[in-house]
Amino acid sequence: MSQLVDFLNGKVHEIQQTYADLHQLAEPSWQERKTSAYIQEALTRAGITVKTFEGHFGIIADIPGESDEVVVLRADMDALVQEVKGKVQLNHSCGHDAHSTMVLHTALAFAACKPRLKKSVRFIFQPAEEKGEGALKMVEEGALDRVHYLFGVHLRPWMEVPMGKASPVIIHSSCATIYGTIKGQQAHASRPQDGNNPIEAASFLIQALQNIRLQNPDSFSIKMTGLKSGGDSSNVIPEKAEFILDLRARTNAAMEELRVKTEDLLEKVGHLTGTAISGQLTEFVPAATTNKEAANLAGKAIAAVIGEENVVDPCASQGGEDFHFYTLQKPDVKGTMIGLGCDLRPGLHHPEMQFNKEALLYGTKILANLLYQAASMEDKK
Repeated sequence: MSQLVDFLNGKVHEIQQTYADLHQLAEPSWQERKTSAYIQEALTRAGITVKTFEGHFGIIADIPGESDEVVVLRADMDALVQEVKGKVQLNHSCGHDAHSTMVLHTALAFAACKPRLKKSVRFIFQPAEEKGEGALKMVEEGALDRVHYLFGVHLRPWMEVPMGKASPVIIHSSCATIYGTIKGQQAHASRPQDGNNPIEAASFLIQALQNIRLQNPDSFSIKMTGLKSGGDSSNVIPEKAEFILDLRARTNAAMEELRVKTEDLLEKVGHLTGTAISGQLTEFVPAATTNKEAANLAGKAIAAVIGEENVVDPCASQGGEDFHFYTLQKPDVKGTMIGLGCDLRPGLHHPEMQFNKEALLYGTKILANLLYQAASMEDKK
């Protein structure tokens, strides 16, 4: 392990340069062509076996151990499309460029140092995390075949995990979106009695959403995040309104309860307002299901690299992550995601998000330590 640490300590400039390169290559979900090519080239140059796919730009890279049992590090590659200082552009404001940098340099360190490994190690670079779809595609591609442990990493805002510290667990929430329509009846604004205003029905729906109650009242939120109706005419009651609902819940069970109650509420509000309301749930990601054994290994790796005093408690987040589809689809896989303190401000997905790049080195060393631990363990019988 000391050889891996020494190797990475000598690669500070290269790690920073990789981050800068990937940051400039920001690409949207399912279109990560240049990012994938950059990572593939670095892996291939290091002699690592790389598998790519038709139809998307995901990568699976393997370094064999003494057995075909596998330990995995996963990174995401896509960026966001958002307005930055008045200009709509591609922007890595969720840190996927940093995640790919750390996982890539962990792979390069293992390829260069060639530590003895009881298990094989695998590196997943997945597309389309922001769409909530990439993890499922990689599972379909066999990314979790023979996998015992799965680890990920995510930059955390300064108020969640301070600079120089890390959490062995991020407790992400389940998130989903409902895209819906309200169909009323068009009329002249001077004769509202002849129509049925979908905007008024939407207003009723907004208030009704606040009356949803679950068994655990602290475990969820639901709110309308989009509403569009009407045209340019100020004297016409429109026929239709379109809306977007954002749903979040701390557990998958709570999300299912919230989904059922929301769908029931849409029907009731439609009946009460005389409109036809429909909605379709999309963009679902599950809540975290963290394995204690994997979390303990992550805690040990953090302590070994930055000290026991810098291991912080599990980090709870109302944000979502499609990383958790891996363990939802393959419950036998032992997984956790590390929360890396890096003085990230103002916050994730903020168009002007910044973080302290010094965290890239100790983040990479934590991942290398963790992967080495997990791949060097004898299986418990």
